Amino acid sequence: MDIRTIKKTAYIVNSVILAMVFGLMAFFNMCKATFLTYFSIPTALVYVIGYFLIAKNKLSGYVMMVYMWLTFYMGITTLFLGYDYGFHLYCFSMIPVAFVTDYMAYRLGKAERRALVISIGVAVFYLICTGYVAVNGAVYNSDRRLTVVFWMFNSVTVLAFLLFYSWYLIRSIINSEEKLKEIAHKDRLTGLYNRHYMIDYLEAAESVGSVGSLVMADIDDFKKINDAYGHNAGDAVLMEVSRKLSDICAGSVTARWGGEEFLIYLPVDADEGENLLEKVREKIAADRVRFEDKEIRVTVTLGLAERVQGKSIDLWIQDVDKKLYIGKNSGKNRVVR
Repeated sequence: MDIRTIKKTAYIVNSVILAMVFGLMAFFNMCKATFLTYFSIPTALVYVIGYFLIAKNKLSGYVMMVYMWLTFYMGITTLFLGYDYGFHLYCFSMIPVAFVTDYMAYRLGKAERRALVISIGVAVFYLICTGYVAVNGAVYNSDRRLTVVFWMFNSVTVLAFLLFYSWYLIRSIINSEEKLKEIAHKDRLTGLYNRHYMIDYLEAAESVGSVGSLVMADIDDFKKINDAYGHNAGDAVLMEVSRKLSDICAGSVTARWGGEEFLIYLPVDADEGENLLEKVREKIAADRVRFEDKEIRVTVTLGLAERVQGKSIDLWIQDVDKKLYIGKNSGKNRVVR
């Protein structure tokens, strides 16, 4: 959730409320509720000012202004027309707005934690206004035939706001959770899964018991690349190798195991896996990694082991790790099965 999305939402909400103000102004005029007709003028001005505040990124000030005026507006219309019209219901839509606003402020690093206090204030004001009308009656005695229409209109509007803000809040929380999961499971530099995710994945795959092969891959002489070209060049090599591993081993699960090492789960047997890894090795060796004005030759060594029923994941990883180092000690740039 970024500031542009929040501002766009604020503009839409502000426009909807302003349109409703003009519509209600026409209704008050029809009912000969003179005070409420004129009261709609400063109300409309509030939302015109709202556009300016949104444009200037004064979202906190905008929200507080809307809270205060909506509460005041709800009270005035209820006192003058009574609660049979349902204007007092708008206070219920303000409560989830308060909590959504708190959440958005938190996401923007401007948490204020005022939602609970504001909601309690709105609830108290609601009780005062409706309680007064229940005891003393409304100021205007308008046409009662309109009460059902307006009760339905205001009820539907309030429910729409409640549904929208509830959906918006839950959707935002879900999106945040998904991003957190991605951050927790992905390596930031390469975009591959990280060590923790791979272990969890292998444990889940073990319970299924399907055919699979594990691969440990390592970039040959990576320290020499860093020493010769710099760490930025090393990062470029890591990203390019990661991309090729993901592209060629599509359908597999590839993780950055640590440093310049990668762990790959292939959902195939060792024969098919070996053929695929040879393509990986040949492709990486044949291409050069371009960094600034340099072309860097890169090779990888890979160890491969098929799943053995009953063997633990730790032993399986140790197995491919040993095969990797057999390849390292016997010339590098090869696949060892």
